[in-house]
Amino acid sequence: MTAMIALMSDESLPSVFLRSVFVENILLSFFLGMCSYLAVSKRVDSAVGLGIAVVFVQVLTLPMNWVLQTYVLSEGALAWAGFPESDLSYLTFLTFIASIAAVVQVVEMAVDKFSPKLYAALGIFLPLIAVNCAILGGSLFMVERKYTFAQAATYGVGSGLGWAIAIISMATIRWRMRTAHVPGPLKGLGITFITTGLVAMAFMTFSGI
Repeated sequence: MTAMIALMSDESLPSVFLRSVFVENILLSFFLGMCSYLAVSKRVDSAVGLGIAVVFVQVLTLPMNWVLQTYVLSEGALAWAGFPESDLSYLTFLTFIASIAAVVQVVEMAVDKFSPKLYAALGIFLPLIAVNCAILGGSLFMVERKYTFAQAATYGVGSGLGWAIAIISMATIRWRMRTAHVPGPLKGLGITFITTGLVAMAFMTFSGI
């Protein structure tokens, strides 16, 4: 495990990006953020809007949390402030969630200001990005893999884009399935789960990259 983490920390930026978008898609590989994925993927326009919002939040929160982890939270991180023995790692979850909530609040106000229709369509799922496990999971993966700042920023773009691709793809498929013959017992979440599994298997083919 240590050798694998060390290998990941030496990854090139294109490799980090491709891995986060396709090979280890944060939704289809780790199934993080499934609640909003299943609920919002009923409409293509709502899925596109939420996907863009998730990308924006990931792009901002991962570099922000990297700075907090590196210069405030990790063991000895406050040496620059005269506290070389500091260790605030026990505050990691609380700090990450607080920073994510702050960014989500900004995104929510921006969407409400510039696109009231999208704001109304997303409803409760827009503020729920603050507790979307895909967002928090991205920051925790960044810490576990010991990414540099550039890698963390790249991973933020890639993981957010991968989540957006997954939900937009599912919304498109569900839109097409409205005119398809689906057996009664499989209608609704049944066929959605089956389709999600098939899409996840399709993304597994990228593991050869």
